[in-house]
Amino acid sequence: MRFSIPKQRYILTTALRRIGYAPSRRGQSFVRKLSSTPYPQFHLYVEETERGWGFNLHLDQKQPTYEPGRAHAGEYEGEVVEREAARIRAFIDT
Repeated sequence: MRFSIPKQRYILTTALRRIGYAPSRRGQSFVRKLSSTPYPQFHLYVEETERGWGFNLHLDQKQPTYEPGRAHAGEYEGEVVEREAARIRAFIDT
């Protein structure tokens, strides 16, 4: 799910940490685990734009396997992803 938020006065990384996201090893992305196990987890890619921040959020249900014929197991739409996007917006866009 893609959405955007205008820039705010505080540092984005700090704001995301306050709502449970940790920086990912894959560059400009963040993850929020839903339990003590690695999966499921929310995965949030962030891009800075002229007007604000662009987000691309999905829910990883299991570890991706990139074997031939297999694909990433992320959910980009649905009620759970929509609720999480609303939670992020409510905290950051205040």
